[in-house]
Amino acid sequence: MAQPAMSVTPYWELTFDADGDVDGRERDRLLAEVTERGVHDLIVFAHGWNNDRSGATELYNRFFAPIPTLAAQARIGYVGVIWPSMRFCDEPIPDFPKSVVAMEAEATPAPALDKDTRHALLETFPGRATVIDQIARMLDQRPENELEEFGRLVRVLVELVPGGPQPLFAADTLAEGVPQSEPVLFTGDTATLCDEFAQALAGVRSDGDTEGFSLPNPWDGAKELLRQATYYAMKRRAGTVGERGLGPVVGQLAASAPGVRVHLVGHSFGGRLVSFALRGLPEGVRTVKSVTLLQGAFSHYAFAARLPYDAHAGGVLQGQQNRVDGPLLCCYSHFDSALGTIYPLASRMADDAQGVVEGFGLGDMLGVKWGAMGHDGVQAVPGTRAYTLADALTSTLPASGCVNIDAASVVRNGGPPAGAHSDIVHRELAQVVLAAGRIR
Repeated sequence: MAQPAMSVTPYWELTFDADGDVDGRERDRLLAEVTERGVHDLIVFAHGWNNDRSGATELYNRFFAPIPTLAAQARIGYVGVIWPSMRFCDEPIPDFPKSVVAMEAEATPAPALDKDTRHALLETFPGRATVIDQIARMLDQRPENELEEFGRLVRVLVELVPGGPQPLFAADTLAEGVPQSEPVLFTGDTATLCDEFAQALAGVRSDGDTEGFSLPNPWDGAKELLRQATYYAMKRRAGTVGERGLGPVVGQLAASAPGVRVHLVGHSFGGRLVSFALRGLPEGVRTVKSVTLLQGAFSHYAFAARLPYDAHAGGVLQGQQNRVDGPLLCCYSHFDSALGTIYPLASRMADDAQGVVEGFGLGDMLGVKWGAMGHDGVQAVPGTRAYTLADALTSTLPASGCVNIDAASVVRNGGPPAGAHSDIVHRELAQVVLAAGRIR
């Protein structure tokens, strides 16, 4: 496949399937050319939820664009990771041009699942066309007393073929001696789950204004249940692709080009992907010089050795920040309503049944237990440093360990339900990547 037009050069892509298998030709091309092109620092960016290759490439094109002028003397190479994820097309991305289809949809009444989203579901979950059609029809018709059937169809959509690796990569935290279990998101009462999502969405859209508030119809939360089920599937994939795919490739790169300094960057679930890549590094590899997480869509306790509310549980990535020969930066923003409101609710539903606390209300869920990296940063890791974005850009960042950066000064735009989750294309965030890696 021909390389897309990019704002930077040299640029490579690495494509992975859902089980972490890499496109061998792309990998071999990177390994062969990175030394030939005289690359000293290699920035590897993994997208989060995204519709297709073109959308991911456009993100990389725009995010990388200011870097050559910010580090004019550096010998930088760039890699865009392509992995099978999706977003719902009704989620606006700040400053990205709208497609003709999207603009037409705004002008005319649209089905609950627009054409682009249905196509994205078909691409992401091949062989499920009949199920997707049934789900779309139910979202439009909202038949009485059939939410449980809707929930069953959602579970069928995202279920895995037995024997594959992905079930091993779903959790962000684990209790000692307790195996992963099927999430409440897939085993609980569908009407109850949809009702909780409907209330959370109503709160996001009203921006906390409860005057005149009335309880929404549980069907108002049905699409969010579908959205979160697909995102749970993307979460599994992100961990799989990171540990089984990207980590080993970085190890191969270290063997073939040991002088190349690697800098991992991930947005949303891409942050989870690059973090799990640390767990997939071969023993002794020290070529990863920085990791930058942009609105990371995984637990803020993922790197913790022990959870504050459970001394017998810890993060699945505990200690992995020590695999980085440099800092691990986490950029977060309270304007990210996808991670501040919907993520905690979905995370509680994705936990094992024993983990759900009796009487645990929405206000509590937005607190410490179910928080995301991209909403309040790395938590419960001793020695973690904290900066505002302005301070981070004028200070010398720590040479190792976890670093939280409040990026709300720029990551602030976007409508419901995601808020500012995708508002990451900013010159200041490109500067953060360079500062983390000491690229000059």
